[in-house]
Amino acid sequence: PALRLRGSAPRLALPTAAQRAWQDLELGLFIHFAPNTWQDKEYDDLSLEPAAVMPSVDTEQWADTAVALGARYVVLVAKHAGGFCLWQTDTTDYGIRGTSWRDGHGDVMADLAASCARRNLGLGVYLSPRDDRHGAGLSGRCATPQAQAVYDALYRRQLTELLTRYGHIVELWLDGSSVVPTGDIVAQHAPDAMIFQGPQATIRWVGNEDGFAPYPCWNALARGDAATGIATALHGDPDGDVWMPVEVDVSIRRPNWFWSTTDAANLLSLDALLEIYYRSVGRGAQLLLNMPPDRTGRIPEADANRAREFGDAIRRRFGSPRGEIAGVGRELILSFSETARIDHVILQEDIAQGERVRAYRLDGWPDWTAARACSS
Repeated sequence: PALRLRGSAPRLALPTAAQRAWQDLELGLFIHFAPNTWQDKEYDDLSLEPAAVMPSVDTEQWADTAVALGARYVVLVAKHAGGFCLWQTDTTDYGIRGTSWRDGHGDVMADLAASCARRNLGLGVYLSPRDDRHGAGLSGRCATPQAQAVYDALYRRQLTELLTRYGHIVELWLDGSSVVPTGDIVAQHAPDAMIFQGPQATIRWVGNEDGFAPYPCWNALARGDAATGIATALHGDPDGDVWMPVEVDVSIRRPNWFWSTTDAANLLSLDALLEIYYRSVGRGAQLLLNMPPDRTGRIPEADANRAREFGDAIRRRFGSPRGEIAGVGRELILSFSETARIDHVILQEDIAQGERVRAYRLDGWPDWTAARACSS
């Protein structure tokens, strides 16, 4: 009898259901708002007490801007590196309760959660492991074991507050990774949240703040790279054994993350934003666009208008497809009953099965326009 050899394809990394749902969101809004906004600084000046800042906060306008942009989720920087907290935390007096807004009883996180819920927007939160106010450096690392234990307890309480008081959280940012053990808290209170950096990371940073992903931008990577908690898009490997998609973060007032009196000229043009979109979402990554509120507690009118222009442009280009087709095999043919002008084509793979496509060819008749590219 003839000898038959059975080969097996390599096992591909597969996304979880939560990762697939998150990747379908495609576009998010990032909010940086803190004492920095009143200081024209990217990091808090801790010598200046913030008692008089934040006389008003308009999360309804933030959420309206997200909708106009076409964003499907909003990530609030609830605590940046300076340690100032935008919610009613029980862990420190350095926060919103120390301001004049609502006589110290305001809660930006609560207001934003309500504004997002009314518009069916997902809610994410950034809780900086670094905390200058409490002596924690990059990744939440403290100078002594004793100081580390104290800060670990404080940070864990802060994270528990944020994950239990404000409803479902779609994304948690641990910027710079974290040495504070929080895996048990996330597993208990937000098991489906996407984790940006850290030992339990499920998504990764693109590796730059310019708004561009590499091409191809693979979703998988090697287990050893994933375990570092700080892998970037450059670690992508289509044959990797861990699924960890990429998020591209960029500020509409690049390079500033917080609003400043000096950065009005930095507002990105519509053309620049569209280029970012094509080179992030268009390459299979997630786009998180930062739009910082000014000292009125609102996103500046010029920025909000630019976001609407950007959203309108995306909707014009991709909102009304001339045709769609899906299937399996080596060839798919989309036919039209009459000659049609096609200026965009969206090619998507069913990622529930992992990344199997390594290359593709796109042909157009009757003029035989053809394009070849790697898949991402």
